[in-house]
Amino acid sequence: MIKPVTVAVCLLTIAGALIWPVRAQDASAQLVAAVNALKQQQAEIADNQGKLDQKIADVSESVRVARIFMSRAGGKHKPPPPPK
Repeated sequence: MIKPVTVAVCLLTIAGALIWPVRAQDASAQLVAAVNALKQQQAEIADNQGKLDQKIADVSESVRVARIFMSRAGGKHKPPPPPK
């Protein structure tokens, strides 16, 4: 006669073997989704960096023009300190 413990272990083993491929596919799908999300975030970060660079260039150009006008108007103009 087969013991109930042996039958339970066999049934659990079969159920685990049937469920395992489904979980592997879910893990692969989750990994692909995570990679795609990271790619999208990286593209957004690169776009934001480009916008920041443009804004910094605009501000530095405005400061340069303001210094030129100030020096032409006879105001006190000090060159920026040298970088350290």
